[in-house]
Amino acid sequence: MAGEASGASGPSGAALPELVHEAETSLLECKVCFERFGHRQQRRPRNLPCGHVVCLACVAALAHPRTLALECPFCRRACRACDSSDCLPVLHLLELLGSSLHQPPAAPCAAPSIPGTLTCRHAFGGWGTLVNPTGLALCPKTGRVVVVHDGRRRVKVFDSAGGCVHQFGEKGDAAQDVRYPLDVTVTHDSHLVVTDAGDRSIKVFDFFGQSKLVVGGQFSLPWGVETTPQNGVMVTDTEAGSLHLLEVDFPEGVLRRNERLQADLCNPRGVAVSGLTGAVAVLEHPVALGTGACSTRVKVFSSSMQLMGQVDTFGLSLFFPSRVMASAVTFDHQGNVIVADTSGPSILCLGQPEAFPVLKPMVTQGLSHPVALAFTKENSLLVLDAASHSVRVYKVD
Repeated sequence: MAGEASGASGPSGAALPELVHEAETSLLECKVCFERFGHRQQRRPRNLPCGHVVCLACVAALAHPRTLALECPFCRRACRACDSSDCLPVLHLLELLGSSLHQPPAAPCAAPSIPGTLTCRHAFGGWGTLVNPTGLALCPKTGRVVVVHDGRRRVKVFDSAGGCVHQFGEKGDAAQDVRYPLDVTVTHDSHLVVTDAGDRSIKVFDFFGQSKLVVGGQFSLPWGVETTPQNGVMVTDTEAGSLHLLEVDFPEGVLRRNERLQADLCNPRGVAVSGLTGAVAVLEHPVALGTGACSTRVKVFSSSMQLMGQVDTFGLSLFFPSRVMASAVTFDHQGNVIVADTSGPSILCLGQPEAFPVLKPMVTQGLSHPVALAFTKENSLLVLDAASHSVRVYKVD
C-alpha cells in the first residue's frame, strides 16, 4: 500500500508543471491577441455578457468608436464595451500562480510614481479680477503667475500669494496690443509669449509688458504655447493641424527659425513639454464625421518627435465612469501626463506615456470648468478655472 501511495504521488508531482503550463496557455492568455492577461489596464481580463473573456485592449479594438457596440469574436453575441467587466477568477488565478514568475521585470519607468489626492489650499482671482481666463503660466525665476483673459488688460501677473503686481495688453494699445489671447508661456529668461487669435499671431513681451516681437502671417490659428527646456517655444496651429518650434532671440526680439514638427494633427490645441525628458504632449480635438460629435485625444511624442503613446475619449471611457473631455495637459515633475477634464470636472493623472493609460483621479471636487494647468517648483498644482474666473492652488494631501 505504501508503494502504491508513493507511486500515485509521483505522477501528480510531475504533472503539476504541465498543469501550470496548461493554465498559462488556456486560461491566462487572451485568445484574440494571444497576449498574456495581467493587472495593467490594457491586459486586464474582461468578461463579455456571453461569458467569454478577452483583454481590455481587444475590447477597445473590437468596439465601434462612437456607439461602443461590438460582437463577441467567439459566439457573435452583440453587446457594448461598457457592458464588459473584470474577470475576477482570472485575476485571482494570476495572483495564485505568481504573475511575476512569467513576466519580464518592468523597466524603472514602467512603475511611475503616481501623485496622490490633491487638496485645494487657496484660490485667487475671481470675477472682476479675471474675466473668462484662457491661459496660465509660471515664471521659472520668480514663481509669479501669469494669466491671459478677456479683461480690459489682457495679461495679468500675480505674485505667489495671489496679489496682482502687474497687468498690460490693452486692446488697441499700439505698444501692448493683445486682442483675443488663447494661451501664454514664460521663457527661462522671463519673456512672455502669447498666442493671439484676434490677429492670428504670436506676441512676445518682456516681463514689464514692453513688446519685443510679433510673429504674424505664419499661422492659420495659433492656440497652445509652451517653453521647451532649451528655451524654444512650441506652438500648435489648430486650423493647419500642425505643431511648430520657434527659436527666438528674445533680448533682440528676432525670430531665428519657425520649424514645423508635425503636420497631420487633428485640431491641436493644448501643448506641454516635460522638463524631465523633453517629451511633448499635444491635445487634439477630433470631430466625428457625419455626427459632428467632439472628442479629445492626447498624443505624446519623444523629444525627437517619435510617437510614444496616445489615448482618446473612447479609450478613457473604459477606465473612468464618465466621458472624459480633456481641456488642458501638462507634465508633473516625475514625467506623468496630467489632464484637466471639463465633463467631470476633474484633474486626472494618465501616468507615464510608455504605460498609457494608468488613470488616477487627483482632483474630483470643487472645480467648474478647468482650462489650464501648471506645476510650481514646490510641486503645487495650479488650476485655472474659467467658470469661477480664478486660479486654484492644490497640494498633495
